[in-house]
Amino acid sequence: MNMRRGLERRRCLARVSMFLISAALIIGMTGCTGDLGPPGWYELTISSTAGGTVEVPREGKIEYRAGESVSLVARPDTGYRFDRWTGDTGTIASVNAASTTITMNGDYSITANFVAAEEYTLTIASTAGGEVTDPGEGGFAYYEGTVVDLVARPNPGHRFDRWTADTGTIVDVNSKSTTITMNGNYSITASFVEAEEYTLTIASTAGGEVGNPGEGAFTYDDGTVVDLVAIPATGYVFSSWTGDTGTIADVNASATTITMNGNYSITANFSETAVTQYTLTIAVSGSGSTTPAVGQHTYAAGTVVPISASAAAGWQFADWTGDTGTIQNANDASTTITMNGNYSITANFSETAVTQYTLTIAVSGSGSTLPAEGQHTHPAGTVVVISAVPAAGWQFANWTGDTGTIEDVDSFLTTITMNGNYSITANFSETAVTQYTLTIAVSGSGSTTPAVGQHTYAAGTVVPISASAAGGWQFANWTGDTGTIGNVNAASTTITMNGNYSITANFSEAPVTEYTLTIAVSGSGSTLPAAGQHTYAAGTVVAISASAAAGWQFASWTGDTGTIGNVSAASTTITMN
Repeated sequence: MNMRRGLERRRCLARVSMFLISAALIIGMTGCTGDLGPPGWYELTISSTAGGTVEVPREGKIEYRAGESVSLVARPDTGYRFDRWTGDTGTIASVNAASTTITMNGDYSITANFVAAEEYTLTIASTAGGEVTDPGEGGFAYYEGTVVDLVARPNPGHRFDRWTADTGTIVDVNSKSTTITMNGNYSITASFVEAEEYTLTIASTAGGEVGNPGEGAFTYDDGTVVDLVAIPATGYVFSSWTGDTGTIADVNASATTITMNGNYSITANFSETAVTQYTLTIAVSGSGSTTPAVGQHTYAAGTVVPISASAAAGWQFADWTGDTGTIQNANDASTTITMNGNYSITANFSETAVTQYTLTIAVSGSGSTLPAEGQHTHPAGTVVVISAVPAAGWQFANWTGDTGTIEDVDSFLTTITMNGNYSITANFSETAVTQYTLTIAVSGSGSTTPAVGQHTYAAGTVVPISASAAGGWQFANWTGDTGTIGNVNAASTTITMNGNYSITANFSEAPVTEYTLTIAVSGSGSTLPAAGQHTYAAGTVVAISASAAAGWQFASWTGDTGTIGNVSAASTTITMN
């Protein structure tokens, strides 16, 4: 993989154009398909088992910088749930969480594993005084782990009290709008009680009004949370709420709430405001411009005004002079001034002289550089981008010579700051890549990825391997040279190529459990499947339906109804467990 990156970098750097813009060297890269980043990039290989996908970042091979934290999000299909992450999981924050992160400290191969989710029934009812509007009332089927929204709506003159019965996974049993997580079969009831009515009387002082709910007397049911919004007139500010303020969320906020636990009378209070204005006068000495521009500007007292000075070509910023008492830093071209009075300030500029330095570049070994070998002249302080491109069969080693201002002497792509005349050398060393053979075989009935046979990889390569059982068979384990296999009992895992290895994917015949469905009829009608006995494989979801004879109607399903989707529906399903 490192060789491939090197080839891509050489192809790309061969098309690099050099531009000198504002005394800074910038490399323009046109049509680059490879990575030009510094060494320390790693490859993350992501896959998933049947029953779901990895949505973030995606499945396949992706490169990341060393040390980068990568978000992982696994999304199960309908009827499945996320189980865990397997493979190179050492830096995964939580292997049991569908949404987690992995830190790229090496080349990793990971798999998101999904398993079939059980189906549970949620039975919902309500007491007198209201109803459950979401998802409704009755029996509902959900897969394991599903988070179901619950919304209870009280009738006029009533209020929601709480949820009762199987409330263990309900987030807030006292909230009429909440959720329940389906980890089993649950039966819950929304309880309502009669609500008293209370009166809220609202007034305001001069200088504003109450926009919501308005001013006057308003009637609300016990426990109602009422929004309050006070709107000041021009020249006024909201002060506070006074009166019966015990259940007001924030008496000092113009927008707040009050909870109606009794009869309340409240007042919104306003007070006048006064704003003092000050003048900032800006001038320039030398050649340059300012923001705000030269001239007079008016601001409210206490305003923190950003000020900046830009020198003309051949000039440099010196300092701010004048009324500088509230300037944050008078020697900084970009700073602030706080308007506590009328101020006059001047931005001072002085002429500059540009010193030139020479950068001499040489090569040791086989390779090239950008800028090319030889001498190059740059203004003092210029940050010059330098890069080293090894020839075929060679690798970059380091930079030597006058390296004091080189950002990273071990990086093929780095910078040097021209604070003097410098001579540097790009050093290259020959490379060698060891290749190993992976031989894969199968015992039983199934297939593998990579396919059965021999495959060649560079030393150290982490190879994803997976085994898929044929119909009526199941994966058992990996045998052979398994020392570097991530998990010999996992159908999808990895092997690290530290030598020549021979491995076998073993499959065993899978037993099939069968159950009998016996159907009878009470009354006059027929069924599909017909009345009698029927055999199905374990876990099969069987569609069942009942058709009433003339003058009859379907009532319900009785008997072993634990896995029937809806016992009150003529057409439904039963799961053969």
